[in-house]
Amino acid sequence: MIKNYQKLACWCYLVLILFCAPIVKSQSKLDDYIKQGLESNQSINQQNFILEKNVYALSEAKSMFFPNIAFSTTYTKADGGRSIDIPIGDLMNSAYATLNQLTGSNSFPQLQNQSVQLNPDNFYDAKFRVTQPILNAELNYNKKIKSKQLDLQKTEILLYKRELVKEIKTAYYNYLKAVNAVEIYHSYLKLVNEGERVNKKLFDNGKINRTALIRSQNEVSKIEASIVSAVKTQESAQYYFNFLLNRPLSDSISIDEIMDLPSGSLLKVEDVNNREELSKLKIAKAINEDLTGLAKSHLIPKIGASLDLGSQAFDFEVKKQSRYYLFGISLEWNLFTFGRDKYRIKQTISDQHAISSKTDYLQQQLLTELKVRQANMQSAIAQYDAARSQLKTSQTYFNDISKLYKEGMAIYIELLDAQNQWVDSQLQANIALFDTWVSYSAIERANASFNIQ
Repeated sequence: MIKNYQKLACWCYLVLILFCAPIVKSQSKLDDYIKQGLESNQSINQQNFILEKNVYALSEAKSMFFPNIAFSTTYTKADGGRSIDIPIGDLMNSAYATLNQLTGSNSFPQLQNQSVQLNPDNFYDAKFRVTQPILNAELNYNKKIKSKQLDLQKTEILLYKRELVKEIKTAYYNYLKAVNAVEIYHSYLKLVNEGERVNKKLFDNGKINRTALIRSQNEVSKIEASIVSAVKTQESAQYYFNFLLNRPLSDSISIDEIMDLPSGSLLKVEDVNNREELSKLKIAKAINEDLTGLAKSHLIPKIGASLDLGSQAFDFEVKKQSRYYLFGISLEWNLFTFGRDKYRIKQTISDQHAISSKTDYLQQQLLTELKVRQANMQSAIAQYDAARSQLKTSQTYFNDISKLYKEGMAIYIELLDAQNQWVDSQLQANIALFDTWVSYSAIERANASFNIQ
């Protein structure tokens, strides 16, 4: 029994070192998981598809500045309808008759009046048309808007990624917290099992009463139940972490040894200008300014050029006389629209005022969030310091009671109480340590300080 408690004391000192030593460990495994999560997350993949769509939309807007070539052809078969009368006989027959008398011949025949159908019959027109915009303000603003919408979607993806990083980190620290709790309970279970075995021997030899034995047996049952609960908590944390990484829920998780507090450098930061939410509003404001310019573009005329190269004739004939070209320059200028453009401009200006007001409010809201997160981390650090102090105190108390118990000056109930205090101190120190890391992740999210590749 004495040897067992000596081993326990040595193990206690080791635990104290683990919880109290300021050893900085890199979190390489967590970094790998973050990279994996960013690559496999379904929500981000869906946003990437939208980004791809916006890229194509911008390419489409740029292509509108280049010439457009189109081929068209028509064929007309007609009968009846409107016609035009040509009195060619009335005009020419008297003259022809006089000429025949003078020449003594019939060289000049008599002509019939003609009726010509206006609808072309058996007629085709095939052509290539080339159109080129020369001056079109709407195209310029359309390209600017599409470009900013692309930036907006990139910012949206970055926002998704930043939120995912925070969730992955939080889930990872909660998993480590659960893993350590299970290990602490398992270590304590070995101790109470040994205590039950020793108490049973002492009871069989008549050196202690039944109370100590029953209490040790109850303690074993209680710790076993606590282990079951801790294991289920660990499994839940494991499932959620794997869900964030879009992989099988039961996959094992490699862990980093985290025994130090996070850096306190973010506790004094008051800058939230890197937040994607603010960037989105800035881009939205710029888009709205382009919409205002688009609404005002009616003041600028549209100028374009076109060129037709084709052939037209009857009975599908293609010859030199059937070929033609037609070049033209067009100008369109909206001079009066009954106030439609004026009201459209006023709408965009109202939207600008709304975005500016929302930006100021959001900036204050994000700054408040940052302050709250910093206060939570300071509180978590204080809780950790208190838990570490309590761990040292409970260790000393346990050592003192162990000595008294070995000398027969303390009863088993007192020893058990010291053990429970010591285990509770370990659990609280474990919780407090990872709570500081969870709070640190929240601050990273609040001021967008985590570097996302």
